[in-house]
Order: sequence, then structure tokens, then C-alpha cells
Amino acid sequence: MLESKSIREVWQEVEKVMNEKPEPILEMKAVYQYDITGDDSGTFQLLISYGTAHVVEGTEAAPDCTLTLSDQNFKKMIMGKLNGTVAFMTGKLKIQGSMGLALKLEGILNDYNLSETA
Repeated sequence: MLESKSIREVWQEVEKVMNEKPEPILEMKAVYQYDITGDDSGTFQLLISYGTAHVVEGTEAAPDCTLTLSDQNFKKMIMGKLNGTVAFMTGKLKIQGSMGLALKLEGILNDYNLSETA
């Protein structure tokens, strides 16, 4: 389960799954930055470019959308156990930049159903 993996391992899984099934991101070009707080913290960028996804630790490009949340809430969100809109409305998620891209990302992550990955 993803809960027991480190944030870096979760990102590797996200990148792998997105590249194995590029259809949901074929029409997209965006840079998402995640500022993750908590015990397993860090800054990561998800670079999506027309069917390919690449995750880097740190800041490689100017982000279109920056999401700030705790490591535990990040894992819950990736697995579909925490709704992004609810997280935002309750202060568990902070968003800077394009709100539209943030909403689009939630829909894309739901397409991948990462809750089933080992």
C-alpha cells in the first residue's frame, strides 16, 4: 500500500503509472509543484508534457500550479481517500496559481486509481 511508502516512492509510482497509460495527459502541458510538509517533506514537481510525466525533486521549472499539503494528506489525496476540493475548503490543501489546473489534476489522478497500486 502507498501509505507505507516514502513520498519519493509514491512519486516514482505516480510517474510510472502515468507513463504506462498516457491517454489522460495527452492534451496537457503543465508544471505542478507540490510543497509537502511533515515528517517526510520536500518539494517535488510533476512535469506533464503531451503524454509524458516526469517527477523531479526540487524546482526545475516555473510552476503553473503549486499545491501545499502534509505528507499524510498527500498520500490520502493520491489514493483518492481525500477529496481535493474538501481538502482545500478545510485548509488541508493550499493552492497557488491556476485553480483550473488543480481541479484538472484531481480528475486525472482519479483516472489512474492509485489506491490499487502496491
